[in-house]
Amino acid sequence: MSEADEHPRAEAVALAYTAGDAAPKVVAKGRGLIAMEIIERAREAGVYVHESPELLGLLMQVDLDDRIPPQLYLAVAELLAWLYRLEQGGTEEPPVAHELPSSLEQRPRR
Repeated sequence: MSEADEHPRAEAVALAYTAGDAAPKVVAKGRGLIAMEIIERAREAGVYVHESPELLGLLMQVDLDDRIPPQLYLAVAELLAWLYRLEQGGTEEPPVAHELPSSLEQRPRR
């Protein structure tokens, strides 16, 4: 049985952020086999894969190529700051996303 068969409802979202950007952008997202491919490619590229069902559920609501909404800035900023510290040799545990909204309100498409 393949890993995708074991996790038929697997979901994944990939974010990209460049200094100077207003906010991180959703650059890939998917379910099932597509999610497994996103995760595999991230790991092959040495990109950290963070598992947070609550944050993932909210990020799946963001359209592809859209920036994350302000409601998620703090949670994502804490994660990015932790990743930076980890890359600099830190050993602390990943942050726990707190005070996440239960859902994202509909926003006009940009």
